[in-house]
Amino acid sequence: MSTAQGQAGEERAARFLKRKGFKILGRNIRLGRGELDIVACNHDLLLFVEVKTHKTRESGLLALHEDKCARLLSAAESWRAIHAQYAHLQCRFDLIIVTPRLGLLSWVSPRIEHMRNIIN
Repeated sequence: MSTAQGQAGEERAARFLKRKGFKILGRNIRLGRGELDIVACNHDLLLFVEVKTHKTRESGLLALHEDKCARLLSAAESWRAIHAQYAHLQCRFDLIIVTPRLGLLSWVSPRIEHMRNIIN
């Protein structure tokens, strides 16, 4: 996917989270070796969300490999050190896969799949 499609997917993911009651605290935050696509919170939960915009669900899942997870953990740890006011919140890592519709269904909104607790 192109950068523009990736950004559009992240925008859709952010709107999805807002509809679910989350407050977006930051987007596209580079810290150390990693980048946090979306940081959000809701009541007692701090959410670090990786967004993958891919042609298929499977390719989105494959893009979340072991090294990527390690970089996410590192970036989240750095973010929490900078934002001590959120230290009391439970932390969770989620994945949102945005799959655009292809062919005759291209006019239909992309499919959004929200997977919780991708890193334990």
